[in-house]
Amino acid sequence: MFSKNEVTVGNIKIGGDHHIVIQSMTNTDTIDVQKTVSQIIELKQAGAEIVRVSVRKKQDLEPFGEIVKRVDVPIVADIHFDYRLAVQSIKNGASKVRINPGNIGSEEKIREIVKVAKDYKIPIRVGANSGSIAKEYQNLPIYKALAESALKEVRLLEKEGFFDIVVSVKSTNAKENFLANQYISQRIPYPLHIGVTEAGVYEDAIILSSAGLGSLLLNDIGDTIRVSVSGNPVKEVQIAKDLLISLGLKEGIKIIACPTCARSEINVESWAYQVKNWIKERNIVKNLSIAVMGCVVNGPGEARHSDIAIVGTKNTSAAIFLKGKLYGTYKKEEIKEVLSELINDLN
Repeated sequence: MFSKNEVTVGNIKIGGDHHIVIQSMTNTDTIDVQKTVSQIIELKQAGAEIVRVSVRKKQDLEPFGEIVKRVDVPIVADIHFDYRLAVQSIKNGASKVRINPGNIGSEEKIREIVKVAKDYKIPIRVGANSGSIAKEYQNLPIYKALAESALKEVRLLEKEGFFDIVVSVKSTNAKENFLANQYISQRIPYPLHIGVTEAGVYEDAIILSSAGLGSLLLNDIGDTIRVSVSGNPVKEVQIAKDLLISLGLKEGIKIIACPTCARSEINVESWAYQVKNWIKERNIVKNLSIAVMGCVVNGPGEARHSDIAIVGTKNTSAAIFLKGKLYGTYKKEEIKEVLSELINDLN
């Protein structure tokens, strides 16, 4: 695998040795500046570092420029069909543009976008998904057709001497998605934007995105991610954060909880949710693992693998282990305060 080039999007670095960047896309009407700005702020507060906004027509350009001025997160202009929208979006403050050269038209139009992107030092994202496979590759296996379609777009930009590129190949099929991204990651040095497209509603998106993105990230493929969710894009960011924390690719507290059984001395599900809510309330960003275990059978053993473990002893009390050693036994109403103190003390 090639080492990845570094691309700058506003104040965010993608690729190289930089962390995996979380992004999302607004689903508001771009013409509604206030509503779009509000959603971008929500997305940033949830953890998005880059936000994409659709520029569908000429009437979106002025609102887009106003939106860029009102937020402090890099904004990507999502462009289809009309190269002039890409050109003007860059001039209106876009930190990156996402284009599909296949529907932009002639190479002359691509050349116009590249010229302005060079002048403004703005990167361009190109790529392919299940619905945009180039005709000449449709006889290939789907994963290879996806990757080759994206490589064709990359070559168009390289032909114009443009190398400030981010590439994306996405499929609705997790295995095809993995193979396409693996294929392309071995052939180009550009940062990869990864995701599983059209992953569905919240519950389905969690499962499919965890499989599709997790497999890539565990193989060191991917520099920036977007989780696809039908609905509120804030949920996309929340899933992405939880996934990265679970994989050890982002700082955060991992909550481990045992499956319930007849041995459970406490309501593990309820206690685990309470711990998650306490952490969320305090907005703690530390690399820690907290285990919530139902009984003393597996609890002490799990405690050795967690920074903090809460082990049920009775319905109203639990033993707390710190770094594998018994710290004390406390009533349920005391757990929150003790947990807070221990988290503060741990580096």
